[in-house]
Amino acid sequence: MKNQMYEAVSLLLEKFFLLANFRLLNIGSSAEEEEKKNRVTYDITCFKPGDLLEVPRTLFIHFGIYLGDNMVAHLMPDILPAFTNDHRQIQKVVTNKRLILGVIAKIARIRVDNVDDFAYGGCILVNHMDVHFKNKVLGGDEVVCRAKKLVGTTDYSLLWNNCEHFVTYCRYGSGVSFQTDKFCEIVKMIIRDQRSVLASVLLGLASIFYLGLAPSTTLPTIIIPFTLWMVG
Repeated sequence: MKNQMYEAVSLLLEKFFLLANFRLLNIGSSAEEEEKKNRVTYDITCFKPGDLLEVPRTLFIHFGIYLGDNMVAHLMPDILPAFTNDHRQIQKVVTNKRLILGVIAKIARIRVDNVDDFAYGGCILVNHMDVHFKNKVLGGDEVVCRAKKLVGTTDYSLLWNNCEHFVTYCRYGSGVSFQTDKFCEIVKMIIRDQRSVLASVLLGLASIFYLGLAPSTTLPTIIIPFTLWMVG
């Protein structure tokens, strides 16, 4: 149980700080990542219009819909559409800064990129989610039509409207996110574990000790443990 709790807390914190579909901090230099991207080639003859493409990342899976002709529609958080309508600027590869600010501002864009830019050096899995939606897979033309209609700026929510919701709506008719469900289960497991109450009390007492006795430190020390105790 201790190891499970540790893993759950670690995963929760990592998801909180990483936030979205890509790592927020680059591992190594950008030049190294670009070199890795350039080394990978994809056999697009294996893809059919309407296929659901998955690119596993360190902690997340990024999703897209293959439109044909080496192009993929996918949803990405992006702050830039809030400041400009210049398609040439918006269509440039989304930087980590744009992505983070998009998550915070809850702004995203369903964009169309080539397979290389979509996958960015990662391996691509095809239609692996079909097993969860037996007899619900829509025809390829219908999937592509749905994806193209949604291209453009949209609201973003890490829990309610992310790239997985987009692709499952297009291919299966309803937007769901298994990653979100797993994340929520981890949160519930942490809340239900009574050690979270003890941890919140200790953190509250530590904040009072270092920052002094004040409403900003005392109230959270009382309210947070009490709330965790009641809902646990």
